[in-house]
Amino acid sequence: MFCSRWIAASASRRVFALGLLAAAAGFSAFAQAQQGAPIKLLVGFPAGAGSDAIARTLGEKLKDQLGAPVVVENRAGAGGQIAAQALKAAAPDGHTLFLSHDHTISILPQVVKNAGFNPANDFVPVAGFATFANVLAVSGGTPAKNLDEYVKWVRTQRGGKDTIGVPAPASIPEFLVKMIGAKYKIDVQSAPYRGSAPMTADMLGNQISAGIASVPDFIENHRAGKVRIVATIGNKRQALLPQVPTFTELGFANLEDLPYYGVFAPVGTPQPVIDRFGDALTKVLAMPDVKQKLTTMGLTVAYEPQGQFAGRVRSYTQTWEGIIKASGFTPQ
Repeated sequence: MFCSRWIAASASRRVFALGLLAAAAGFSAFAQAQQGAPIKLLVGFPAGAGSDAIARTLGEKLKDQLGAPVVVENRAGAGGQIAAQALKAAAPDGHTLFLSHDHTISILPQVVKNAGFNPANDFVPVAGFATFANVLAVSGGTPAKNLDEYVKWVRTQRGGKDTIGVPAPASIPEFLVKMIGAKYKIDVQSAPYRGSAPMTADMLGNQISAGIASVPDFIENHRAGKVRIVATIGNKRQALLPQVPTFTELGFANLEDLPYYGVFAPVGTPQPVIDRFGDALTKVLAMPDVKQKLTTMGLTVAYEPQGQFAGRVRSYTQTWEGIIKASGFTPQ
């Protein structure tokens, strides 16, 4: 009896000791993060794209809140897959984070056979900071002022066929192209690019007549009249685009949920480090100049703490899992 109690007590002491060591490790990483070591903020798209501009806007202010340089590192390619793999390989010490929108986290693992990462197992959500809308825009060389006019133009001037640019293959924009073709019975094919910047450049040069990307990717050229946004996803019209109808208004189904932007860390990153970054992000988003700049880019700015943001990611992923399966898409 005594031996059994002694063994049980010893086991309890070992568990307690291991708990203390884990906590100490977490606070050690937290302390190191406070010492001014650079923080790398990965972005999965090229310089000049919407995600890059957002990361640099936040990074400039975060460095003051965190007391450390925040270096934006573009790991462009494969719809953010390269950056995500870099995050998975990074040490979970708070010095490497990933600023990403929904495509890399919620969509890409569903459409690629071997993405090289599993968000649920390899990443931990840190915080969300914005939602946005994917939109269909037509180039300046296209006479259409709305979606119906674009469809009519395709039928009468292009023999019922056209190519619509998308920032990445097997992305939500690509699935939207399929939905447009099915609804209007026109032969529209997607042209995948490595990010929205080269796609937009081709639209400005009238190399392609239309493209689908986010509001931040198109808003400045829309304001300048160089492209025209003709439809948006979401359950209500965008504040920056009050004259542009939603796809729902135009008769499309299941396009109410808005994509998100957030920050992710490697799994195993100590909670004090995550909390510290979340607190810093809260303060940055409250700055009037930051909020105005992000809003001008086409984002709806709203801080979401770790738990709330994790719930959004799960829900959004499940919604698009149903749409992707219903489309008959086979992971490539």
